[in-house]
Amino acid sequence: MNISAVIPAYNSAGFIADAVRSILAQTSPVTEIIIVDDGSTDNTQQIAGALPGPIIYIKQQNQGPSAARNAGINAAKSEWIAFLDADDQWTPDKIDKQLKRLQKKPELVLIAGDMAEIDNHDQVITPSVLDKHHLLNKFQALQDQAIPNALAELVTKNFIPTGTVLVKKSALIEAGLFNQALRFGEDLELWAKIAAKHPIACLPEILMLRRQHGNNATQLTAPLLTDLVKVMQSIKSTATTALAAQHIDADRLVADAYANLGYWHFTEYESTKARQAFAASFKQKPNKRALLYGLSCLLPVKLIQALRAVKNRPGVTSLQANMK
Repeated sequence: MNISAVIPAYNSAGFIADAVRSILAQTSPVTEIIIVDDGSTDNTQQIAGALPGPIIYIKQQNQGPSAARNAGINAAKSEWIAFLDADDQWTPDKIDKQLKRLQKKPELVLIAGDMAEIDNHDQVITPSVLDKHHLLNKFQALQDQAIPNALAELVTKNFIPTGTVLVKKSALIEAGLFNQALRFGEDLELWAKIAAKHPIACLPEILMLRRQHGNNATQLTAPLLTDLVKVMQSIKSTATTALAAQHIDADRLVADAYANLGYWHFTEYESTKARQAFAASFKQKPNKRALLYGLSCLLPVKLIQALRAVKNRPGVTSLQANMK
């Protein structure tokens, strides 16, 4: 089976060699390694150029990781695509394990897997992300089966690390590739579109080591939460039938996303923006939590500060849980 490995890279001189070596070390080799340099200003190109293997190097102006991945997909000659960020590494039997699952279940169009998180000294921070999200036992119980109600699982928690994915190129094209208008959540949007139409699987085994460092840490911010609103709106518009079949309320998905955005603004004492987001949440799907927080935004900031001082600050995820 032909497989193209796509690596988006931006100022990745310190990590790119390890990423490529982890691909070359696969017990089941890939056909080609496509490195898409997204406008690096360091010596990423020089380091990559000195590496062995079937490497194709593409240099483009800086457009973001989605554009880089899409360029790699479009350049790929293989039927199957695998992704790896330049600062991460595959485990040696990653591809082999996925091919064995495909032999048992050839109807699958996407196979992901578990990952561990490491620091800059290669010390393990998180042994299993699936276990962290309380999904490991569930996926182990599936054995060789596709994930039932995969779309419902995804919109609850994006359990698919992009660097573990092996996916048919035709499915990526059908779904429209990565949304370049999004900076956050573009992977969730794409996997959800695929899961709405095709069977997918997630191996409960470590297939990738993700390096955690300051440049790739994800924190809740207004831009991230705004993009997640767009993601849920997109999923609602393209997968309403599939969501309903899996007993997921599409309006509630969008309402929750707006409420999470509103709560972030609320904790930053940005009352006008918070009130607008809570109003959008309530309009999408009336819910008590958005109504109460929306009304709270009308209070003076000093009073809000005083009220919050006597109560532990709840997280955005707590808000989402309380709205259900």
